[in-house]
Amino acid sequence: MKKIYELIVILAVCWLAGYPAMGQNRTEPLINGQFNDVKFKDFVKTIEGQTDYYFYYDAAKLDNLQIYLQVQNQPLRTVLAQVFKDTEYTYAIDSQNRVFVTKGTAIITQLPTEASNQEAIAYAPPGDEQEKLLATAENKLYEVGPRKVRVTPGNSTVSGFVRNAVTGEPVIGAAVFIDSPQIGVTTDVFGYYSLSIPRGRQRLRVRSIGMRETFRQIMLYSDGKLDIEVLESVTALKEVAIKAGQDANVASSQMGQVKLSIKTLKQVPTVMGETDLLRTVMTLPGVKSVGESSVGLNVRGGSADQNLILFNDATVYNPSHLFGFFSAFNPDILKDVELYKSSIPARLGGRLSSVLDISSRDGNKKKFVGSGGIGLITGRLSLEGPIVKDKSSFIIGGRSTYSNWLLKRLDTGEYNKSTASFYDVNAHISHEINEKNSVYVTGYLSRDRFRLFGDTIYAYQNQLASLKWKHTFNAKLYGTFTAAYTSYQYAVASIQVPLNAFDLKFGIKQASAKAEFSYLLDARHTLDFGLSTIRYGLSPGTFQPRSSESLILPDKLEAEQGQESAVYIEDRFEVNPRLLITAGLRFSVFNYLGPKTVNQYLPGQPIDKLYEAGTQSYAAGKFIKTYGGPEYRISVRRMLTGDLSLKVSYNTLRQYIHLLSNTMVASPTDIWKLSDGYIKPQLGDQIAVGLYRNLRGNQIELSVEGYYKNIRNFLDYKGGDSLIMNPRIEAAVISTRGKAYGIELMLRKMTGKLNGWVGYTYSRSLLRALDRTSPDAPNDGNYYPSNYDKPHDFTAITNYRLSHRFSVSFNFTYSTGRPYTPPIGKYTIEGAQRIYYAARNQYRIPDYYRVDMSMNIEGNHKIKKLAHSSWTVAVYNLLGRKNPSSVYFQTRGGVVNGYKLSIFGQPIPTITYNFRF
Repeated sequence: MKKIYELIVILAVCWLAGYPAMGQNRTEPLINGQFNDVKFKDFVKTIEGQTDYYFYYDAAKLDNLQIYLQVQNQPLRTVLAQVFKDTEYTYAIDSQNRVFVTKGTAIITQLPTEASNQEAIAYAPPGDEQEKLLATAENKLYEVGPRKVRVTPGNSTVSGFVRNAVTGEPVIGAAVFIDSPQIGVTTDVFGYYSLSIPRGRQRLRVRSIGMRETFRQIMLYSDGKLDIEVLESVTALKEVAIKAGQDANVASSQMGQVKLSIKTLKQVPTVMGETDLLRTVMTLPGVKSVGESSVGLNVRGGSADQNLILFNDATVYNPSHLFGFFSAFNPDILKDVELYKSSIPARLGGRLSSVLDISSRDGNKKKFVGSGGIGLITGRLSLEGPIVKDKSSFIIGGRSTYSNWLLKRLDTGEYNKSTASFYDVNAHISHEINEKNSVYVTGYLSRDRFRLFGDTIYAYQNQLASLKWKHTFNAKLYGTFTAAYTSYQYAVASIQVPLNAFDLKFGIKQASAKAEFSYLLDARHTLDFGLSTIRYGLSPGTFQPRSSESLILPDKLEAEQGQESAVYIEDRFEVNPRLLITAGLRFSVFNYLGPKTVNQYLPGQPIDKLYEAGTQSYAAGKFIKTYGGPEYRISVRRMLTGDLSLKVSYNTLRQYIHLLSNTMVASPTDIWKLSDGYIKPQLGDQIAVGLYRNLRGNQIELSVEGYYKNIRNFLDYKGGDSLIMNPRIEAAVISTRGKAYGIELMLRKMTGKLNGWVGYTYSRSLLRALDRTSPDAPNDGNYYPSNYDKPHDFTAITNYRLSHRFSVSFNFTYSTGRPYTPPIGKYTIEGAQRIYYAARNQYRIPDYYRVDMSMNIEGNHKIKKLAHSSWTVAVYNLLGRKNPSSVYFQTRGGVVNGYKLSIFGQPIPTITYNFRF
């Protein structure tokens, strides 16, 4: 009986698809044209240009269909019948001039006669209410603006929010556009869009990461609002999705930008089985790290301090736990991550190399839910739900480690005495006051404490808070007003020898405020403008005896203060459909402030303690030194063909804060220093050129980018000088000039059972002392490789879905070994034996490569169950390669011996249980 029913339905559908509906009395459009080896998408553009019909189809499935046809004054149905003859495709035309092209499954375009609503609906499985609601929304005609008898020519603005239909959360980076003429925008961090399009009947299309593409039929009379809800794409649950909009990498003017969804992050195998945002970012071309246990990012030849890391607009100074073994961000509360390697928007500044913008989720506005995970050494839990349904929501997440049990089981006695612990807590509240006003509050706290080999205790903490208010002035103008606070502190204590026991502390506090505006001038111009200010307060160091037995003399360095302010304006100008220009100007000013006692040196002499000439004191709030200047941002995109574009960008940037370190990896004991009268701001400019191509219906993205970057006033350390508790820090560093250049290739497939990306980078990062004649100039004043110079880097991330419940991922990484400076001889001066070192960074440790594997096992997909769960089984360093993280030297018995240090020299299996309810 079931087969007979299916046969009747298929016959009815075919009849509806091939012939006009009974009772319809309308004239078929006549088609003219010569189609010789034409792709289906180009055929559709021609038909839509000649008629008022719209086509709906899956571009990926029809990408290989080539059309050979010549028609003259033939009805549309006759043309389509010829196009799809002897193929698996069928079509259906409804009463609203919509053409649905499908493969294998036809579309029913007419309701039963007893239905009162004559709008077309798409087929939805019985009982799937969300599908039915989506179908109704797509087929409803929305009127935007007060209805008028006659639609006047010209443009009007439609604006609103794009939200997740299930959770009510905003959808960030969704592409909202119309096809003819081609006009579109992307939603901001609030899910808000504002689009100026021709008045009259239009079809808005919406695409987004992990969301099902949808559309809305609108009749635009004048400026008005339209909120859009979208559904998650079930088939994309475990697929890699990096950018919103299938052709965003080709069509946008942005260069060096990569967007990662949380679904992507959770697929990349990492050490200890913990989803790690920063380690996933490191798999992208142009992003490296100097050590396996470090999460300090080196982007396009820049140092770790040249990256601005933002979490809901609050600056993060140390984004790691336990010396870099774990990221500081709980994956369960994250929404997405954007990395800007070049073409940095004018609204962002203060760093030379990159901006990593991290956004948290707003929380479910529909119902109370939770999620978490339990691993071998870490556990996490997050809860979220509505405060006022559909108006306000909260999300709170916590994470901690219980790794001490593992350390206690190690055989080595030194490790038995070690302890390690950390935790982090996130909280976020969003509230929609009314249609024009929304507020967002974020809080974050993390603490680390660990002791290695029973002696030195390390402890550090991050505290972040931000308050954001979004106000919509009208359909074309909205603004966001943000206040943020950041506090980062660390402490080091030595306790093993009471006579030498000490406490060393450092801290930095930052308060910021900014106002940002976006104005849709017209369909071709979008203006962004605003201003910001940051107040810095640094505690460079306190050194105290730990007990009364200690012989350590107390010491405290004087605090530092500074103020950084900026104004900016940027215009996104679409000259024509092929040419898009984004140009911006940012003007920044930095004031180094009192109270402060400044060291003075003899004029004309090197800055050295030998030439010190007293001090000069400045009162509180007094301007000691002021720096400032313009920063230019411009990027141009030229469409060469429909799926190929050429982009060029140029940036200039200024950085007024520096990280002082003479270690190879980012450490919590590194020292931050403000620019002052002796230490100038870092300056940088970068030019980049790239080609971008999409293949197989936007399923595969291919990009090639080349760049060249100049850096000035980067600080390197003088040999033999100490950076910790140094009251003359300006005499312990040297200013350098740097250059970095390279080429980045990336191939990524975002859909299908097999997906992932492959990236290769060739890059060089070189430094040279500004004063090449100085006796402190490394390498005799010539260029030398920076600590993070790794010419070759190759990464492959692959994910394969075996079934709806099983998927497997592999990660392969190769890179050139980083440089180091070995001792090459000994000499004697005045009876004292000294070590003679080679030119700085002229040798390299062995090359690095690693293979990781993970498998994700989903529980059953029953809708009604207490909790949905999954297991993740992973092996880090599958081949057990002993990759050297660093090389060090020790003198024993008068002989200098070299040693290699491997952090993970054997396979590390992990298993994690994940759940959500």
